[in-house]
Formats: sequence, structure tokens, C-alpha cells
Amino acid sequence: MASGSSRYLRYLLFAFFGLVILYYISSSSTIPSSPAAQYGDPMSQPLSVPPAAFPPHREPLEPPKPLAALTPEPTSQKPTSSLAPAKAEGPRMNATFVTLARNGDIWEIARSIRQVEDRFNRKYNYDWVFLNDKPFDETFKKVTSALVSGKTKYGEISEEHWSFPDFIDQEKAKKVREQMAEKKIIYGDSVSYRHMCRFESGFFFRQPLMLDYEWYWRVEPSIELYCDINYDAFKFMADNNKKYSFVLSLYEYVETIPTLWDSVKKFMKNHPEHIAKDNSMSFLSDDGGESYNHCHFWSNFEIGNLNWLRSDAYIDFFNSLDRDGGFFYERWGDAPVHSIAAGILLQKDEIHFFNDIAYYHVPFTHCPTEEKTRLDLKCHCNPKENFDWKGYSCTSRYFDINGKEKPQGYEKQQD
Repeated sequence: MASGSSRYLRYLLFAFFGLVILYYISSSSTIPSSPAAQYGDPMSQPLSVPPAAFPPHREPLEPPKPLAALTPEPTSQKPTSSLAPAKAEGPRMNATFVTLARNGDIWEIARSIRQVEDRFNRKYNYDWVFLNDKPFDETFKKVTSALVSGKTKYGEISEEHWSFPDFIDQEKAKKVREQMAEKKIIYGDSVSYRHMCRFESGFFFRQPLMLDYEWYWRVEPSIELYCDINYDAFKFMADNNKKYSFVLSLYEYVETIPTLWDSVKKFMKNHPEHIAKDNSMSFLSDDGGESYNHCHFWSNFEIGNLNWLRSDAYIDFFNSLDRDGGFFYERWGDAPVHSIAAGILLQKDEIHFFNDIAYYHVPFTHCPTEEKTRLDLKCHCNPKENFDWKGYSCTSRYFDINGKEKPQGYEKQQD
């Protein structure tokens, strides 16, 4: 009986000491609830984990690892060779980006710059020319120069290039604007929009800052580039004898250009020496040039050759249209002007469609049709939004007149 009592007493003592040890472990392992412990420097905090986080009956824990060893690793490690280089090797073309903007556009153009730099220019570091009919302020210069990897240049447009020429009847032009406003034609009553269209049609390439370059890439505020561009687009143009390029095409708003084609036909009659033999007239007209079908390349994206725009052929073309007054008596846009010029002054094979430059400018999207292209170029565009094969696009016509095979699956993106 005595030995049984002593054995019972020993069990009670073991249980007591066991409870004391468990209490000590539990109280010393509790995570502190103070803000310093939650958000402070991890190097200054003890690494402690509640025992309850682990199920019972596991093997003994290994000694704690140093904090550096606890840094999470990426779930998949891509080989270095598959990553785009920080800066592409090889010579650069004599080229620049060009943007017409005002100081109030700073955050919209900052977004565009970020898109272009991330997808392309961080590897090539091309310059960027900004043009404005007023002086750029310090905020605009400071933000844009910080974003652009190449040199930034800022030019103020002369009054001669941003005003009514002396041969325009301003009263007549005013009445046209009032009539277009009543018809609710977009930008129909805008004077500044007309100055912009005339400037982009005939003067941007003659600005002093632009005379230093041979190639340009036009960028407007609030655009998006959806895919990586892993080659020098300027060099591609030069190597393949291209003079003009596009990513979107569509029909022009008829009421803004009622007499434009009459002016074009007059130019062609007066300057047959400028008309290319193997031109793209069938892109522009369904009846051999008698009438205009209103197809044009959307000029808010262009990569082109400045020497072509400065050529006698293009200057004669612009001057002829300008004297007819349609920029102010109607509302001729620079898109149909550039497109018609490219269509009749260039050979067909001098115009290029950049399928792999996925692009958005409200409200239209160019997104490569083929899935493999989108995946290879890390595109994030929605193929269902691709405008290329819709009924109001002229890109299908471009493929047809050039005998190009349309990409697999284009039928599924038609209307």
C-alpha cells in the first residue's frame, strides 16, 4: 500500500512539472500584438511560430534557418537567355519619336511614354521630340525627360504653321464651322483641330528639330502598346525599303471631306510625274480613281520616312490641297491626306502593316489575330477587340490588293 502511494505521488509530481514546462513554452511562444512587432524591421524581431500551427506527432523540428534563407524563391525560374536585353546591341537609325501635345496633356502623354518605353524604347533609347503651339512648362519637361530613355527635345510651333493662311476667307470658314456644329460633326466647330490637321499634314516634318532626323514614329496621348517589340522598327523600315506604315485602317467620316477627292484628282492631272506606277489606288478607290471609297490609314500611329515627306512629290501634293482650302472650308484630316499621298505617290510595297505592334487609341484596337504571336510577344490585348477584320476596317482590303495571306482565324473576328 505504501509503495503504491509513493508511486502515485511520483505520478502527481511528474504531471505537475509537465504542466509547468508546457505553460512556460506556451507563454514564451505567443506572437506579440504590438504594432512594432507586426510592422517593424524583421531583422529586429524574433522569429517565433505558435506550436498550434503544427499538427501533433511530427518529427522534431530542425534548428531555425537564418533569415536570408527564408526569402521566398520564384515559382519558376526562366533561363537568362530568354529575357530581353536591357539594351539592344547594334547601330541606331537616325530616328525619333514625335508628339504634338500641350502642357495639359502631361499625364496622358506620360502614360503613352511609359507604354513605348516598356515595350520598345528601353532597349533602343531613341530621342523624343515634343511640339506645341505654346511654350512647354517646366512640369511637362521634367516629367517627360525623366520617362524617356533617349534625349528629349521641345519645340514651339511658329505662328505661320498654326494659323489661317492669308488665302483663306475666314468668314466663309466660320460659317462652315457653325453649320458643322449644327450637324453635330465631331470637331466640326473646332478651329484648333483644323490647325492641328493642317500642321500634321504639311508642317510637322519641317520643324527645325525634326530636320535632324530621317525617320519618325508618331505617338499621341493615352495610347497603349499591348505587345513587346523585340526588334528595331526603324531599322526594319530602312532595311525593307518601306516609307510609310500603319496598324489600323478605317473609313473616313464622309461629311468632313466632301471635295477632298476632287482636289486629289486635280493634283494627279497637274503632276503625273509624281504618281507611282505600282501604287495603291485600288486601296483608295473602287473605280480606278474616279471616286474615293474613304479608306485611310489611321495616322495617330505612323512610322515613316521624313525624307519622303520632304520630297518634291509630297510637298507639291500638300501645297495643292492646302491652296484649295479644305482644311478650313471643310474639315480635312491628316489621316486621309497622309493615306492618299502614300497610296498614289509610293509603290505598294513601300507601305507596311505592323501586325506585331499591338495598339490601342480610343476607340479602336489592333491585336494580332494569331494566338502564337500574342503569346510569343507577351501581349495583353483581348483578341475579341481586334478591329482588323470588322466591317468598318479597310485592313482586309490592304491584304487583298497586296496579295497577302490573311492570318489563320481571321474569319472568327469578322462581324
